[in-house]
Amino acid sequence: MLNQKWVDIMPEEVENWLRNQRRDVQFIDVRELAEYREGHIKGVKLIPLSQLEVRYDEIDRKKETVVICRSGGRSRQACEFLSSYGYRKLYNMSGGMLAWQSETVID
Repeated sequence: MLNQKWVDIMPEEVENWLRNQRRDVQFIDVRELAEYREGHIKGVKLIPLSQLEVRYDEIDRKKETVVICRSGGRSRQACEFLSSYGYRKLYNMSGGMLAWQSETVID
């Protein structure tokens, strides 16, 4: 897509960024609370896609932003929404949590 304002990123790269504790990157999970509680990546902030329109200002525009969902579809929608509000440096985690092979936290 020529006008795409985000980049797809593999879960392995996301894991590397988390392991290296990059302070210039924020990680946002856009699944619903019940999905998040079933298993999420430690330290990732939950802002469900259904709430993004009223909570997007919680996301720092100056930082790179990795958006995560179950399979990559909702995170793609979130990236599209955020880019329409002027956010740049957006990354969609390809395959979402279904592709995540590392540890998760269950609440």
